[in-house]
Amino acid sequence: MTMLIVQKYGGTSVADAGCIMRVAERIVQSHRAGHKMVVVLSAQGDTTDILTAKAREIAPDPSKRELDMLLVTGEQQAVALMAMAIHKLGAPALSMNAVQVGIEATSLYGNARIRRIRPERITRALELNSIVIVAGFQGVNRYGDMTTLGRGASDTTAVALAAVLGADVCEIYSDVSGIFTADPRIVPVARKLPCISYDEMLELASMGAQVLHNRAVEMAKRHRVKLVLRSSSRFDDEGTEIREESTMEKLLFSGLAVDRDVARISVMGLVDRPGLAYHVFSLLAKEKISVDIILQTAGNGQTKDISFTVAHEHLDAALKVLETNREQIGFDMTTYDTQVAKLSVIGAGMTTNYGVASSMFEALYDCGVNIHLISSSEIKITVLIDENAADRAARAIHEKFTQLMQD
Repeated sequence: MTMLIVQKYGGTSVADAGCIMRVAERIVQSHRAGHKMVVVLSAQGDTTDILTAKAREIAPDPSKRELDMLLVTGEQQAVALMAMAIHKLGAPALSMNAVQVGIEATSLYGNARIRRIRPERITRALELNSIVIVAGFQGVNRYGDMTTLGRGASDTTAVALAAVLGADVCEIYSDVSGIFTADPRIVPVARKLPCISYDEMLELASMGAQVLHNRAVEMAKRHRVKLVLRSSSRFDDEGTEIREESTMEKLLFSGLAVDRDVARISVMGLVDRPGLAYHVFSLLAKEKISVDIILQTAGNGQTKDISFTVAHEHLDAALKVLETNREQIGFDMTTYDTQVAKLSVIGAGMTTNYGVASSMFEALYDCGVNIHLISSSEIKITVLIDENAADRAARAIHEKFTQLMQD
C-alpha cells in the first residue's frame, strides 16, 4: 500500500558524507517501494554550535535576527547535500528551505512558532514523484525574514508537515532507538517502551528528556499525527510509537527525566498584599521568561517569600527584571542557585494508584537526597534537588518504581 511518509533525521544522522549516503539509501528504498517521501533534516553534526560560536567571535551578544540568518544556513547545507546524494542513487529529489515550503512563522527570533504552512509546492513535487527534502528548524516571518524555531525544532517542522499533508506516519530518526524509562547513560537498566501516550511523552519532553521537541509532541497530539521514534543506525528497529493511549490499563510509571538546565530564584520579603504573585510573574512574562516550579511561603511578619525555577539562559534576565522593578514589586532581596536539577516521574496512572508520591519520597530518603521544591500534576511529580545528587536519585527512583510495577 502506498503511504505518504514524513521522516526527520537529526544532526548525528547526517553528520558526514558517509552518514548522508546511508540515510539517502534508506530514503530511496522507501521511495522505490512506492511511498511518497518528505524528509526533514537538521544541520550536520555540531554545525549549529559552530555557527553560534562564529557569531560570538564577532559579537558576544549578536543581533537575534542576524543570528537566525546565520543559523538557518546549517539546515540548508544539509538538505542540498542530501538531494545530491539521492540524485547519485538515481532517484528524483528536490531540496527546499522554509521560504520555498511556505512555512510562515511568528517574529520571535530564536524561538519562533509556526503559524501556518502553504504546502502547494511540496504537493506538486510529490505528484511528480519527487522526494522532497525540507530544511528543519526554520520559518519565515511577516517581514520576510528567516527565523529559527528553537533548538531541536526540526522535530516540530516534521510533525507540522505531517499534519498539513495528512501523512500516514511521521518517523523521527535519531541516535536513540526509542523512548526509555530513563536515560540509559544514567540508569543502565532502563528499558525501551514500545509505546507511550502523547501526554506522557509531552511531560517527559518538557521535563528534560531530550529525545523529542516538546512542541512537536504538542502538535502531534493536537492533529493526531502518528509519531514513531526510531534509530538512525538500526533501521529495522521498531522504535517507540507515541499515540493517544499507551496501554489498555494505564501504567503507574512510564519514565523519569532529569533536567539540569535549571536555576532556582528566591524573592525574599515580598509585601503581603493582593496581586503579589501577579506583579512578579507578569513582569517576567513580558520579557518572555518562562517559569516552572513555584512555591510561596510565609516570610517574617507581613511578608511572603516566592521561589521558582527558570532555565539557565533566562537567569540573568530574570534577576535583572526583578532588580529593576524592586520598588514596584516591593521585596527585600533575591537569591539564586544554579547547582540544582529537576527530576520528574511521569505515568498516566499516577492519580489512580495510591502511594505513588510516598514511594518516590521514600526512594529519595533511602538514598539521602534532600528535596527543595515539589510540583505535581495528574501524570507527573517533579522535585527540585541538588544537581550532584541527580544521577543517584534517578537510579534509586527507577529501581523503586520498577519493583512496584512487578508486585
